[in-house]
Amino acid sequence: MHLTLDLDAIGTHHGDAMLRWSDNSNPLGYHPIPVISIKGRAGPTLLITAGTHGDEFEGPSAAMRIARSIDPEHLNGQLIILPALNAPAVRASSRVTPLDGANLNRAFPGHPQGGPTAMIADFIEAQIMPRVDAAIDLHSGGKASFFQPCTLPTRTKDPELYEKNLDLAVAFGLPLIWRLGANNDARSVNSAAERTGVPMVATELGGGGGVDPEITNQTETGLRRLMVHLGMIDGEAPSKQTKKMVEVTDPLNSLYAPAEGLFDRAVKAGQTVKAGDFAGWFHFPLESERPPLRLTCPTDGFILAHTNRGYVQRGEMLALVTSDISDDLN
Repeated sequence: MHLTLDLDAIGTHHGDAMLRWSDNSNPLGYHPIPVISIKGRAGPTLLITAGTHGDEFEGPSAAMRIARSIDPEHLNGQLIILPALNAPAVRASSRVTPLDGANLNRAFPGHPQGGPTAMIADFIEAQIMPRVDAAIDLHSGGKASFFQPCTLPTRTKDPELYEKNLDLAVAFGLPLIWRLGANNDARSVNSAAERTGVPMVATELGGGGGVDPEITNQTETGLRRLMVHLGMIDGEAPSKQTKKMVEVTDPLNSLYAPAEGLFDRAVKAGQTVKAGDFAGWFHFPLESERPPLRLTCPTDGFILAHTNRGYVQRGEMLALVTSDISDDLN
């Protein structure tokens, strides 16, 4: 993929990464992936991506606020901001792109001659990651789910890189950290950063398919805290407050839909539960004579996310239950 802007140019510049994908809507042109470069004095380069999933909007909103408010004359280093990384999906308010139906955060490392999603993944991993010193990928639960706001460092094989990831997660300032461990998918932006040796953190910032003002404010503050942590802008050094850290230690600890039906939810993200706690009723409104199921939490844990959907299909996540590993922060 080619860029319509020069990432080495001083100042603030806007352009596109040119996604050349010939389809009925655009047979000979390109699908634009917006890129913003803000380059000041010598210093580190921070990559900010948002809109990896096209129905998650707190991250793009906060990224655009940063893009409009940072003066390159007062910046040590460079910001490379892609506020709508999966632009065709953002335009459609869809988790996956309408161009090929693929999930960008399950497409890395991608391929330069693959489909449109594979090309975006390759562009980030092969062209952008090697030129940055740190990265953050802003996610939320989208239309389908709601997450307790948290940062996501990867526990990498390289312990030094993991410590840098964890430092970024702490610096962002949210009280909850979700560590990506053995059960993490290796096809995400986080994994691209690990393969290229770039310190990185992701976020999960609520959800619902809109823009929550409180969470978006927290996100903008977190991005500025990261920039202070990296020495890019002036400000008080972020304090390392005591935080809670969780991890998905077993996928079977979470609660999934047992059938097609209506989940009458009784639990929510941010809640600590015990095995056997009441999680909600599961109704069958299309089979009204069928008695409801009483669902319970499968294990002790912390509910990191809950579904936003009422009517669900068998196998859908109803409550993402994680284990507390806060002792690993000490």
